[in-house]
Amino acid sequence: MLVIWNRPGFVEELSEQERVTLFGEVNEIMAELSESGELIGGQALADPSQSRTVRLAGGHPEVVDGPFMESKEQFAGYLAVDCDTPERAAEIARRWPDVRYGGALEIRPIMDEAGTEM
Repeated sequence: MLVIWNRPGFVEELSEQERVTLFGEVNEIMAELSESGELIGGQALADPSQSRTVRLAGGHPEVVDGPFMESKEQFAGYLAVDCDTPERAAEIARRWPDVRYGGALEIRPIMDEAGTEM
């Protein structure tokens, strides 16, 4: 799983040409992964302002507005890929253009049903 972390609002700060370039690169990577059969799925997420978080407060789960994470980046989306090696997943993550704008991609294996990865 490639977990995409971005600084909220960074896309709006880009010029039109930078946005076209960014989304063009994303489309190119997605097309390559689809063609190679490595793409399992993925999705961008709505703006963090649309988030709700459940946390324990006073001994009871409480729903609060927003993600309220102690981080400059917010979870922006994910790609599920089926790669032969962890190095291939890292290669894909290094190419993701959001990283050039302060984002990050976390590479995390997905547990199989047996959970032996724990």
